[in-house]
Amino acid sequence: MSDHILRMRGITKTFPGVTALAEVNLAVRRGEIHAVCGENGAGKSTLMKVLSGVHPHGSYQGEITFDGQPCAFHSIRDSERRGIVIIHQELALCPQLSIAENIFLGNERASRGLIDWNRTNHEAEKLLARVGLREKAVTPVLDIGVGKQQLVEIAKAMSKQVRLLILDEPTAALNDDDSAHLLNLLRELRDQGITCVIISHKLNEIAAIADSLTILRDGRTIETLDMRDEAVTEDRIIAGMVGRDLEHRYPPRRPRIGPEVLRIEDWTVHSPTQPDRVVVANANLTLRAGEIVGLAGLMGAGRTELAMSVFGRSFGVGISGRLVKGGQPIEVRTVADAIRHRIAYATEDRKRYGLNLIDDIKRNVSAARLDKLARRGWVDDNEEYRVAERFRRDLNIKAPTVAGVTGKLSGGNQQKVVLSKWIFTDPDVLILDEPTRGIDVGAKYEIYTIINRLAEEGKAILVISSELPELLGICDRIYALSAGRITGQLDRADATQERLMQLMTQDGSGPR
Repeated sequence: MSDHILRMRGITKTFPGVTALAEVNLAVRRGEIHAVCGENGAGKSTLMKVLSGVHPHGSYQGEITFDGQPCAFHSIRDSERRGIVIIHQELALCPQLSIAENIFLGNERASRGLIDWNRTNHEAEKLLARVGLREKAVTPVLDIGVGKQQLVEIAKAMSKQVRLLILDEPTAALNDDDSAHLLNLLRELRDQGITCVIISHKLNEIAAIADSLTILRDGRTIETLDMRDEAVTEDRIIAGMVGRDLEHRYPPRRPRIGPEVLRIEDWTVHSPTQPDRVVVANANLTLRAGEIVGLAGLMGAGRTELAMSVFGRSFGVGISGRLVKGGQPIEVRTVADAIRHRIAYATEDRKRYGLNLIDDIKRNVSAARLDKLARRGWVDDNEEYRVAERFRRDLNIKAPTVAGVTGKLSGGNQQKVVLSKWIFTDPDVLILDEPTRGIDVGAKYEIYTIINRLAEEGKAILVISSELPELLGICDRIYALSAGRITGQLDRADATQERLMQLMTQDGSGPR
């Protein structure tokens, strides 16, 4: 029996005008966790869609061998019959159905044409126990969090007698605890003989869990690395992904910090669903022209809640406190008020709240300030096109035309469209919530460069990030938030991950 359960040789896949994969080779050993990484647009997801039959046999060139047998999958059902199951980044669960119904959807436990609900729920409970979920099988999926939904997807895969499990960015939307639980589960599956292929941008997770790593760049296989080799470092992986050494993960910056632009005083916010619960308590912070300020905090600390409440009270109830801009108190009770006062907020969830994915780039760029393009009550289409085209060039959005559908862009390019939309509003204050979440290291560098450029133009920027190295790498000053309270601030020269973590884990009653 071959050591390799999977071999893909010479895989070439083209779309009109684009070669997505060019002579790609992938060999996965039996019973290992094999990572696939590369920049956005490198071809990772396309390769997995070829393997799983989403792109059927005949639509690509090359050959696939699974467990020593040639494969010609024409659909996902074909690959699943062989034990190959893919879990996409966008989870494919029906929220109104129960966990058990989701696990066996399309694979129902039926007798004489009728679903056997006792058997369905009983088998689902056993699968849930295997993935470490204690929820009842009859629990609706909409009542559990994203981390647990990811585990339901894995339980669903196991119900299909999975032998090769493919996970596309499985921890992209998870917090640290859920991510750690998922990675431990993958180790357990490996020990049970299930082979896993994981696509991830998170190099620390790859280093922690993968046995082997294949790097793709521009639709081609660059190399496969043994992750047990001490010479394989994050810098070594990044060099393979981007085709060059990154001496610095973050672009150089010489801050020119000006006067105060925005001051937030005694800002308090209550939960909209539990009005007696305080989610932000007496927060005080300042932003100055040309300054990049970070906001650090653990999940649930109130970072996003603070940002959204400042941005036109788009989150929370019972909000109190003062906003002072340019030395004058301002009233910001709606998003329109915020935009008028030249405050912008780029959400952490660009797919749901930041963009209209089925609309074109042009309309997404102009959406927040259509009035700037209005001529006698009508939007000037030609001017809208010129504006979007200028942003496409200036921010290096990789799209042949601004008439292209935004949802077809890579994550990094979608983020550039979000930034374009808010830069078009000409803000003095720009709040960026997780601006590099789910994008690769090369695209991150481009985003950092754009942030630096905006600061050089005199804008005051607040960056919220779960990645402490990112905050330390790009910010001039960092506030820490714990349990809704600001527990301290550190200048760039004094900030370390350890000092920030101390502030982030205080009980919230310390200094503010």
